[in-house]
Amino acid sequence: MERKVKVGIAQFASAHLQLQASLERMESIIQQAAKENVNLLVFGETWLSGYPAWIDHCPGVAQWDYEPMKVVFQRMHENGLSVPSPRFNQLCSWAKRFKIILSIGINETVAHGPGNGTIFNSLLLINERGELVNHRRKLMPTYTEKMLYGLGDGYDLEAASTSFGRIGGMICWEHWMPLTRQALHNSGEDIHIAAWPTVHEKHQIASRHYAFEGRCFVLAAGQIVQAKDFPKELDLPDHLIGKPEEYILKGGSCIIDPRGNYVIEPVFNEEKLIIAELDIASPVKEKMTLDVSGHYQRPDVFQFEVNRKRT
Repeated sequence: MERKVKVGIAQFASAHLQLQASLERMESIIQQAAKENVNLLVFGETWLSGYPAWIDHCPGVAQWDYEPMKVVFQRMHENGLSVPSPRFNQLCSWAKRFKIILSIGINETVAHGPGNGTIFNSLLLINERGELVNHRRKLMPTYTEKMLYGLGDGYDLEAASTSFGRIGGMICWEHWMPLTRQALHNSGEDIHIAAWPTVHEKHQIASRHYAFEGRCFVLAAGQIVQAKDFPKELDLPDHLIGKPEEYILKGGSCIIDPRGNYVIEPVFNEEKLIIAELDIASPVKEKMTLDVSGHYQRPDVFQFEVNRKRT
């Protein structure tokens, strides 16, 4: 039997390193999606409050004791989101009010206790009743991200049950960590959220491979960031001077079916609500030929386990 779900990717710029302004933009986008009867709405990697693309472009950011970079890190921390917190509660209230499932990438901070000076690259899944059903922290920050983010854990390394199927998610280069993929495949995803900075060619390949391997739909969400969004404390590289409208992160969001084919092809250099209707009963048909959690897994040869403690 068909089980239809209407999904959307919010490919819009956030207000970079401005949490309150980003939340105001988010409410407007959620309202727009609700008018389109979207059941699941996805915001990309660290959408709240902005992916730090500048770390790969601006000179000097890796210098020891570099004051401009420390000031930017402070602002990034101040505009992070703690779970729980009043602003987190606002996200939950929107999900409940608009009866929509939200997947949101955040710069997560810890209000008190261990880790209170660390930022985590996290992914939240909030159901249409306003309940947090998955709270993932990126296991390994990607390359230069290690200057900004702490290590995640396996606490929520699994799909969550929702009224529109089982939904899981991974962040950026986690998609090239084979055991991370296996943990999600074992948990049985109908829909997978692939959160990226930009979904460029290699990220398209990883997302399509994930859909084929996991026999699930993939919503690959990219970000929109322009040179004008870079922190003013940091120097621009020569090739961006005088080009405030230059796209640094170009989106590329797309929707992929369980055979690895595009439902919606990548959308670049455009702010847009990307919508598709999916039949989440259909992935099981593809598992007849490939089920990496079952008849294509050999537990008599390989042993696999996940430490799900929050660290």
